[in-house]
Amino acid sequence: MFELVNLKRIRKSLNLTQHSFAKRANVSQSLIAKIEANKIDPTYSKVKQIEEAIETLLSHEEVTVDSIMTKHVLTATHEESALGVIKKMSEKGISQLPVLKGTQVVGLVTETSAIEHIDKLKKLKVEEIMKESPPTVAPEAKLSVVSSLLKYYPAVLITKKGELKGIVTKSDLLKSVVGK
Repeated sequence: MFELVNLKRIRKSLNLTQHSFAKRANVSQSLIAKIEANKIDPTYSKVKQIEEAIETLLSHEEVTVDSIMTKHVLTATHEESALGVIKKMSEKGISQLPVLKGTQVVGLVTETSAIEHIDKLKKLKVEEIMKESPPTVAPEAKLSVVSSLLKYYPAVLITKKGELKGIVTKSDLLKSVVGK
């Protein structure tokens, strides 16, 4: 269930006026205005109507993951020095990095995995600190699919015919919602 405090942002992201959104939700424009101004606590049935209208609108308007993915993915090889990769991540402001063995993704180095091995980073290779590879989806995947996966994984990789094409992180998804 969506949160009412996000109604205005969602409505605006759909490029709808209060009046046109209210019409689609089969509620009054004044109800939408009061909800957005946080001046009313609507009934459950009205909230359900609004939520259903949003779901319908988003399912038609939903964009694919290739429109928000980071296309130039910084990667590491499984044989690299863990410390060197962590330095690279720090310099670039990246919190996770896919790990490759040849062209195949074999894992993910994260800030958390680095912290878990902080006392031995100078001695370890990437393959010794990497986590399991995150899930992969095709570039045509809907944002709702990626959004669901990001509840459980730090990133989702975008592949086409086995080749890494991009990455979507929680930050990328949030930027797509609130604007860059």
